[in-house]
Amino acid sequence: MGRYPAGFPFFGVPIRSVRRSVLFESDPVLPVSRPPVSSLRVAASASAPSRREARRSETHAALIEGAMRLLSTQGFDTTTVDEIAASAGISRRTLFRYFPTKADIVTAWAQNMTDVLTASVESCPADFTPQDIIRMALEAVVPQMAKNRAEAYAFVCLIERTPALLSVSLRKYARWEDALAAALASRLPPSPDQALAARVAARSGIAAFRTALDEWIRLKGRPALVPILHKVLALQAGLLAPPG
Repeated sequence: MGRYPAGFPFFGVPIRSVRRSVLFESDPVLPVSRPPVSSLRVAASASAPSRREARRSETHAALIEGAMRLLSTQGFDTTTVDEIAASAGISRRTLFRYFPTKADIVTAWAQNMTDVLTASVESCPADFTPQDIIRMALEAVVPQMAKNRAEAYAFVCLIERTPALLSVSLRKYARWEDALAAALASRLPPSPDQALAARVAARSGIAAFRTALDEWIRLKGRPALVPILHKVLALQAGLLAPPG
């Protein structure tokens, strides 16, 4: 359940078989191609952050993770800024240096996933089909949600089911759609409607991801998310495939 065979059509195009590793017990994650280690070392030495910048980055990440745990446990509206600051062992004033509002913390959490999705799209090999790109990019987001499935489920419920965070969620999906559409536009067959087709495919992919999240929430996060995403993509492909 949740897997579809290689060659299953998505927007009428066969899907390639791609090797996967495992995350969140049974959540498969597609590997993202990376530059050679030597290139990474050169880049790192050229732009190595200062000790102060590194500490600030660590504090920023720890604040997001701790705040998301607190917000998802206590509720967005009932959690105070003072409680978030206290849980991080910093003052309210220091917290405001990083995040002016509680919503900005959730926005930063969502931005981490947006960055990963964008990097995944940009790293896709030139011979990847549109459906390969969509699937790989959406799967790459899953491990960025949290360190384990229980926290990921709690964080997803927070952003998807809190009215005050609706704008944050919609902005996140809009950025994902832009990244996917930009990548797909250069890979679809040339036509007068190439850009429009890329936007349709990207928005359909985001719709599939959101539907998978809805189903995951309905199932209270018990199963792994990625197989649910596979199932939704397969259903979408079957419905949209040309007849016959």
